[in-house]
Amino acid sequence: MEFDIEALEAEGWEKLPIGPFSRTIGQSWSLERDGKVLVGVLFDAITANENIGIVHGGAMLTFADISMGYITAESIGKDHCATVQLQYQFAGAVQVGEFCICEAELVRKTKQLVFARGLMKVGDRIVGSADAVFKVLHQEQVTSLKAG
Repeated sequence: MEFDIEALEAEGWEKLPIGPFSRTIGQSWSLERDGKVLVGVLFDAITANENIGIVHGGAMLTFADISMGYITAESIGKDHCATVQLQYQFAGAVQVGEFCICEAELVRKTKQLVFARGLMKVGDRIVGSADAVFKVLHQEQVTSLKAG
């Protein structure tokens, strides 16, 4: 399956800035549509589950974490956040080479926690759903974590 990145960009998808670990599942993209932020990733062969052509469940969990973490960070003004809880329900397989989209949304936001959920799709096919809780980290907490 040949994937057309130019067509993706023509639709308005933009590359997300991602770090080394997140990059292991592929480049993530974002798009705002109908007031919702969508996050997508093209899964390549490195994410394959023992080379049987489907994406490994761990890659799907990483994608869910990236997607919901992104909308969480956006909602708190680019402060850092840490995943406190992540639950994923598999509803179908994603084939290597498919572009998977997470329709993520915030459920509730407090001073310290953000609750989010996401629906994973390939085209119109639902392949999973996720719920997550993120802890809002302020700069002094990030500094303290880095110091060990």
